[in-house]
Amino acid sequence: MVMKKNTWQATLFLLPAALLFLIFFYRPLLENVYLSFFQWNMISPTMKFVGGANYQNIFASAELVKILWNTLFLVLVLLILNFLLPYIYSYILGHLITRFNFFYRSALFLPSCISLAVASIIFLWFYNPLAGPLSVILNSIGMESPRWFKENGLVIIAVGSIIGWKTFGYNLIVMLAAMVAVPKELIEAAKLENASNWIIFKRIIIPMTSPTALYVFTITVVFGLQYMLVPVNMLTQGGPDQGSSNLVYIVYQYAFVFFQTGKSAAFAVLTMLFYMAFLVAKNKFLDKKVHYEN
Repeated sequence: MVMKKNTWQATLFLLPAALLFLIFFYRPLLENVYLSFFQWNMISPTMKFVGGANYQNIFASAELVKILWNTLFLVLVLLILNFLLPYIYSYILGHLITRFNFFYRSALFLPSCISLAVASIIFLWFYNPLAGPLSVILNSIGMESPRWFKENGLVIIAVGSIIGWKTFGYNLIVMLAAMVAVPKELIEAAKLENASNWIIFKRIIIPMTSPTALYVFTITVVFGLQYMLVPVNMLTQGGPDQGSSNLVYIVYQYAFVFFQTGKSAAFAVLTMLFYMAFLVAKNKFLDKKVHYEN
């Protein structure tokens, strides 16, 4: 009887949050799926039902292949900049460097305090092929600076580096917290056995920090793609020839640039399925490799 009373009390406490979640998350999600079966320009008072035509047009176009390739390429760039590098740097700062730690941590975290809009302007100047700092460096060694925001492939690296620079510090601090939580006794015992830093990193650090690493891996993919909207919209508008567009920006582009709301909603559904596939793959393949101490 007491158990049933506690269940009802817990349900009542959770009900307001559950209602807000239903109203502001699931309801718009279902409305977006509904909208994907219509043709509408957000101006006309009526919507034209077209069934699955929006999805058929997307899958029949070569644009989808390019969008998916850009998205996967961007994910790869972000995983290098915001997952692999913070992992290595956090190990160096946590266990190898003993002096000026506070300075290094502050300097690397500082870009996280800057907005993406400001970061985009800074990198627009940095990558300027005529007078940017990178152009000056390349010219000094006899190389010509490419047009970073005007060439396919390079534009993904350039825009990805903006997100990487902006979010690197946060991921570093999160990983560093996991690094310093590794018992020093284990590392000291390994050093007494003449274990190299690589062996310590592989046999002790990676297993002990794997839960945090999985978290950083997940937010790198999920949040990284969402951050892509601001620099792409400010610097390239999806160009050149959709070379910097991706599953997130294409939703905005079709809705508020081309005013094809139904097709935008269909792309939003595909983006949601992309995220779901990523999370299912993560739960199936990566969660099993995580070492939880308790």
